[in-house]
Amino acid sequence: MPARKQWWRLSLTQQIVLGLVVGTALGAVTPTFATELKFLREIFLNLIKSIIAPLIFGSVVAGIAGSGSLKAVGRIGVRSLVYFEIVTTLALLIGLVVVNLTQPGVGLVLHADGHTTEILPTAKPKTLIEILVHVFPASIIESMAKGDILQIVAFSTIFGLATAAVGEKARPIIEWCESLSQVMFRFTEIVMRFAPIGIGAAMAYAIGHQGLGVLINLGALVLSLYVALILFVLVVFGVVAVIIGLPVRTFIEYVKEPFLLALVTTSSESALPKAMENMEQLGVPRRIVGFVMPLGYSFNLDGTTLYLAMASVFLAQAIETTTGQPFSLEQQIMMMLALMVTSKGVAAVPRASLVVLLATASSFMDPRLVAVGVAVIFGVDEFMDMARTSVNLLGNCLATVVIARWEGCRWENNRLVETRPVTNYHTVSAA
Repeated sequence: MPARKQWWRLSLTQQIVLGLVVGTALGAVTPTFATELKFLREIFLNLIKSIIAPLIFGSVVAGIAGSGSLKAVGRIGVRSLVYFEIVTTLALLIGLVVVNLTQPGVGLVLHADGHTTEILPTAKPKTLIEILVHVFPASIIESMAKGDILQIVAFSTIFGLATAAVGEKARPIIEWCESLSQVMFRFTEIVMRFAPIGIGAAMAYAIGHQGLGVLINLGALVLSLYVALILFVLVVFGVVAVIIGLPVRTFIEYVKEPFLLALVTTSSESALPKAMENMEQLGVPRRIVGFVMPLGYSFNLDGTTLYLAMASVFLAQAIETTTGQPFSLEQQIMMMLALMVTSKGVAAVPRASLVVLLATASSFMDPRLVAVGVAVIFGVDEFMDMARTSVNLLGNCLATVVIARWEGCRWENNRLVETRPVTNYHTVSAA
């Protein structure tokens, strides 16, 4: 008979929820002390970030060398980008519909002054050409040091193809990369033991730094965003789940811990290692997990895309209230088309969504009033960031399952099983 689990031995998810509750209480009751806990959050995030570069490199190289085919990698890449574009376009449309129905910016008068832009980020989003150039690193060491996921994926993909082409002589490298990815998964498990403390400290700092008002200020916009994200998850992800025959309860079990990590830390990176490990446990082939999920961090930001649609129209509504100049539906659609391009560079910019929002909206509206509006949003941006980041993570986990099913995997006992034969490096060498 298995030993009965003691009631005080909580699961990791239960520990994280407990950390959230304790952190919220500390932030509300002792805000000064709570803000001093920021160092615990930073330690946790630094440990997580240290995992990302070696994990992606090992997983992508081992996965691509296992597939052993440039054609297979190209097929997965094209299918991923097609899926990403469809889903992010739907996110823009849902955001546009919800913000026009709820009209959270109507009635808000913006007053421009000389100090508004001081708290705003000064960077600018990358153009499409700049993004393409940025994808290919001059130094992979520098890319890993900066944690630039897209550059790491690009280098690892080419390195994996070269490894597969070498054949038998590359066996030690492939085995080393497979071992590296397994070690980094175990490394993740060790770091995750610290997650309840790190997450509790993150919540305590957020509440202590900005006060409980962060949860109610600009309530109309915040509530509208959460309604739109829930609608997006239920409708778009729901339809996708039906199409691929997703066992929803099983999928939730595998994504709930990384989802909570992304929700509280407002960092997709913090949840990436655990999410990749869990998707492999669900049965998604390593070559798909290692390629699709990191790629999605630049091209499949569903939550951020939806947020940008809503925030930009929120600014338009506020500016219309302030100046009396209407912002037509045609202008909104043109701004959405611009966001479809500028949002693709989000992952490489600090406070990325605010940078993209400020730059893109300023091209369509009075830049001074846009800056004032973005400063207003800035006060609750962290709270909204929790929602959009966690939906980004959920969307990327679902994307790996979609591509796995598209690649021929089938469900057996609520796990994916690969049915299509996979070429390995021995086959490539013989060819």
